[in-house]
Amino acid sequence: MERLAGGIMMMSGWRRALLAFCAGLFGVLALQPIGFFAAMFVSFSLLVWLLDGATGQAHHGYLRRQFPAFRVGWWFGFGYFLGGLWWLGNALLVEAEQFAWALPLAVLGLPAALGLFYGFATMLARMLWSDSWGRIAALAIAFAVMEWLRSFVFTGFPWNAIGQTAMPVPLMMQSVAPLGIYSITLLSVFVYAAPALIGTRRGAGIGLVLASVMLAAHVGYGAFILYQVPQAKADQTGKIVRLVQPVIAQTMKMDDAAARTIFEEHLSLTAAPPKPGDRRPDMIVWPETSVPFLLTDNPEGLARIADVLQDGQILLAGAVRAEPAQGGGEARYYNSIYAIDDQGQIIAAADKVHLVPFGEYMPFASLLASWGVDPVAMPGGFSAALEHTLLPLPGGATFYPLICYEAIFPYEIDPQITQATALLNVTNDAWYGDSPGPYQHFHQAQIRAVETGVPLIRAANSGISVVVDAQGRVSAGLDFNVKGFIDTPLPEKPKQIQSIATQNAIFAVMAAFMLVVALFTRRGFIFMKN
Repeated sequence: MERLAGGIMMMSGWRRALLAFCAGLFGVLALQPIGFFAAMFVSFSLLVWLLDGATGQAHHGYLRRQFPAFRVGWWFGFGYFLGGLWWLGNALLVEAEQFAWALPLAVLGLPAALGLFYGFATMLARMLWSDSWGRIAALAIAFAVMEWLRSFVFTGFPWNAIGQTAMPVPLMMQSVAPLGIYSITLLSVFVYAAPALIGTRRGAGIGLVLASVMLAAHVGYGAFILYQVPQAKADQTGKIVRLVQPVIAQTMKMDDAAARTIFEEHLSLTAAPPKPGDRRPDMIVWPETSVPFLLTDNPEGLARIADVLQDGQILLAGAVRAEPAQGGGEARYYNSIYAIDDQGQIIAAADKVHLVPFGEYMPFASLLASWGVDPVAMPGGFSAALEHTLLPLPGGATFYPLICYEAIFPYEIDPQITQATALLNVTNDAWYGDSPGPYQHFHQAQIRAVETGVPLIRAANSGISVVVDAQGRVSAGLDFNVKGFIDTPLPEKPKQIQSIATQNAIFAVMAAFMLVVALFTRRGFIFMKN
């Protein structure tokens, strides 16, 4: 092991860059749908050894001496994000004749940009580097801070955060409830990087012991919680929710001539009788943008919904909502969820707050429009709501809506969550075809349920449509690309909802502690050698 570590430290030039890229790429095995979290032990051990040898020229200035570490981190991040996000290019192939030119920007440009965060993480860590176990504490805090920044800088894109790889199954998700995703990221990087200490024998003892304790506590706490809170049996006396999964191809959804066929397909699955012995659903959930026209401009569509819904049933449907133009301006369009009763009346609505850049709205729209670039479907794109709006329904259920990729943002959850019966995530992942994308998206929504302590109801056009309890366990659902519906009891209102503010405070305390460890070991105050 020491010979291997020494050889990696001595690498330079393209060999160092290639190994960093491969280390990040190998870590993709820890992402869904594979979820082999142990791959990260290899990735981060290699990264530590590469950083051990990433020293700048002595005659260079202080910041310039950190550039070798930045390059290592960038190549590591480029490999990780390229392997984890290549499937985004599928969305551009839906209308290839119009958008195929942007394929390199999505497949290569986005990973290159996201790699900057990891480049700055390794650069920051190298500034705190030492010969002892404190250097993995420095790496942990640097990655955790950069993952936190990645969640909101330039509107944010925290997809596939390192901490998510440490939570492949509900057993390993429970720690996120008291700690939050960024504390989990902090601890995960420390644990993943610990095996590198074996190859250098500097501080290996205490570093490996601490990492082992952290990992054991992570798994042990999960086992304790799942034992204390067994999966609830289906309450056949409560409300029943039906999740509709129509599996409509994205090319068909883009065809205006197919609008009526798509609408009738949703109505057919809504009207289908329950399985023998099951009660009829009290509410039905359709995926994101499932209604292929403006309902408010189509009384016939609302009348058809009223024809299909039985007495007392409520439909929750993803749809585009329009606000008429005022004062000579343009109409505004929102990606929304409608609640519609059995009379065909819209009784509640919630609009999407966090829009997808270049998909639902155009950053720098005026400049890009002058270049002839306009990739959004609606004139001028979608408008964003100012805040999340709860969906209170007759009968007592109240949903906290998360439309599409809003479910990947921890800070999209505001204090209103205390009033919610469940998170409601509607999405259309058909854009990305049969790829890792839908599995990664579901995994992040599943983690959000555990992080908040609130059950999740998720309806996806092509899957994965599920009901998940507050411990992340799937109680019912449909696999990816399985057309149909599932009827299942509405989860009970959670007894304890986690505080995002408390989780953030814990992260700040843990980050400060790791910083102290990194600084003290760097100066030789604590265990410079094993």
